[in-house]
Amino acid sequence: MFRAFASLVASVSVVMGAGMEYPYARKGTVVDDYFGTKVPDPYRWLEDVDSAETIAWVNAQNQLSSAYLQNSPERSRFKQLLTQLLDFERYSVPRWEGNRYIFRRNDGLQNQSVILTQNNLGDAPRVLLDPNQLSTDGTLAISDTAVSDDGSMMAYGEEQSGSDWNTIRVRDIESGLDLIDVVKWVKFSSASWTKDSKGFFYSRFPEPKQDEHFPKIKNQKLYYHRIGEPQEKDLLIYERPEDPELGFTGTVSHDGKFLILTVSKGTEDQELIYVKRLGDPGQPNVTNLFFPIEEVFEADFRIIGVIDDWLFVLTDLGAPLYRVIKIDLLKPERSNWTEIVREKSNLLSNAVLAGGKLLLVYQVDANDCLQIFDLDGQHERDISLPTLGSVSGLSGDPERPELFYAFTSYLYPTTIYQYDIDTGTSKVFKRPNVNFRAEDFGTKQLFCQSRDGTKVPLFVVAKKGLTLDGDNPVFLTGYGGFNISVTPSYLPMYLAWLKEGGVVVQVNLRGGGEYGRTWHEAGTRARKQNVFDDFIAAAEMLIDSKYTRPARIAIQGGSNGGLLVGAVMTQRPELFGAAVSQVGVLDMLRFQRFTVGWAWSSDYGSSETKDGFKYLYRYSPLHNIKMNHCYPSTLVTTGDHDDRVVPAHSFKFVATLQAAQACDNPILIRVDMNAGHGSGKPIGKVISEQADVLSFMWANTHH
Repeated sequence: MFRAFASLVASVSVVMGAGMEYPYARKGTVVDDYFGTKVPDPYRWLEDVDSAETIAWVNAQNQLSSAYLQNSPERSRFKQLLTQLLDFERYSVPRWEGNRYIFRRNDGLQNQSVILTQNNLGDAPRVLLDPNQLSTDGTLAISDTAVSDDGSMMAYGEEQSGSDWNTIRVRDIESGLDLIDVVKWVKFSSASWTKDSKGFFYSRFPEPKQDEHFPKIKNQKLYYHRIGEPQEKDLLIYERPEDPELGFTGTVSHDGKFLILTVSKGTEDQELIYVKRLGDPGQPNVTNLFFPIEEVFEADFRIIGVIDDWLFVLTDLGAPLYRVIKIDLLKPERSNWTEIVREKSNLLSNAVLAGGKLLLVYQVDANDCLQIFDLDGQHERDISLPTLGSVSGLSGDPERPELFYAFTSYLYPTTIYQYDIDTGTSKVFKRPNVNFRAEDFGTKQLFCQSRDGTKVPLFVVAKKGLTLDGDNPVFLTGYGGFNISVTPSYLPMYLAWLKEGGVVVQVNLRGGGEYGRTWHEAGTRARKQNVFDDFIAAAEMLIDSKYTRPARIAIQGGSNGGLLVGAVMTQRPELFGAAVSQVGVLDMLRFQRFTVGWAWSSDYGSSETKDGFKYLYRYSPLHNIKMNHCYPSTLVTTGDHDDRVVPAHSFKFVATLQAAQACDNPILIRVDMNAGHGSGKPIGKVISEQADVLSFMWANTHH
């Protein structure tokens, strides 16, 4: 996206330790009027990512940040540490599809994980698809995969340079060769095969105009693709042109008799449900009409699966902490819905059908527990877990008495377990051999009190026997949005900080999903300031408890977490020594104008409404930078191909912050070329970026 214009690169001088001369950024005269409030946007020109002026600015900024980061004595140490910590064999959870197992394996430092298959667990795995052979720089990644019911083909999503756009291709499993099928303009969708293995359902958007920079993406439609036919002949199955913001997910039931259509709007956890009877699984009628199950956006409905014409659903309808209901697909009226697992005092976060049982994950203060219920909702037993931590990747078949799941924690590397549902025994399927002495460290959960009195949990990971002298370097992070629960996870980036003697703290902020709908909504729209208050309260508690002091705190967050960093560092700049905002949402008045940004209005609101403008303007990081203030040492990272949170957010924020900075703390931006929002990033780029981030945080908390 950013072409090389060597002749346009600005001259940059760098004076380490005594301030910096930043690349020139022209101040334009753009002023927007929001309901009578005039808001200048002097760096609007940076939204044109392909202009010669923007390219010159980006190249100059990268020269500056590269000179600073590459010359950091800590960088080589962190890069070596990260390389060692990431160099271990790791697997994904196996899935049983088409009478075969499908899973991924990375030998440690491969750019992309290799997709493997085997018919029996005792067989030698066979390579089905190696993405590392598809590009020279490792930037081509495989997203979702789906195997046909007869086991002969695998549909897979191919994404380039971290873009959200996917191209679905189909591989013949026996020969290892791709068929002629190519399905383009897919985003936030995967393939779901009909039982006859002759085609699959998928959703796609219209082809975007090539002359627009990060255009809005709307008007998704559900299609059916027949194998061997060109995409132009795909059958349009469902659309709602009167509401272009709706999104569609079509899922074929395990028995092939039904197509379950889930309709969503933006990122709001509320869905509509429709069902199409496909009829004979051997000759499905994909053109049958849908009949409605839920036609009002009022609750979250997560499809668990179908058994004997019963649709099992995880929902927060009348239950903020979620419950399980079942719906008779032959009599789907709400009066016939049956509650089988009632709401309890802890969040019910996930569910799967396996071996004729319901496997449910409950969250207790952001720690997971795994339980088994029968199909009538009777609790049978708990599955013992190694320690406090997170369960993910639940994988099972309704007719096979086995469950696979992954377990991880801050000091417990992600391990794949196989559980025998008939015997109730669990065993390790794949356990990594890591180069880290977990026994030297410990994890504790603390609670701080936010500004309004709300009790907020946080995890503290540190070396055993840590001295509370107020002088420990702290890596403080959080997310706080979109109903996403942030639970313990084994991350080499954290481990590298710990090995150097630092403390890692992860805060479970409102806006997330840790305590259900009420907790989530308490951090949305006009209540978003609660998220920032929670994070600030955690930092203040760490200071009061003598873990650290402000100059020793480095804060980091990505995407919505990047917004978190931008907001708290502009509200309380004196509270932090270093700040790293990665692919962050930083211009809260214009996020909805690009790609899928409009979908985030469910969490953020929109500046296109009077009330939305008032509360967004109050905390928008870009618009709350004050001239001639001293801000923490700041590193902003983004990708030139990021079509989710477009790089203009980061560009405008950094240009404004560099102009405002009144002290010697550096303000840098690192633009990763040929990279997107983060998914599918090759391991080489991951190590390089994390080494830059860690060395920047370490150097700027050790003045």
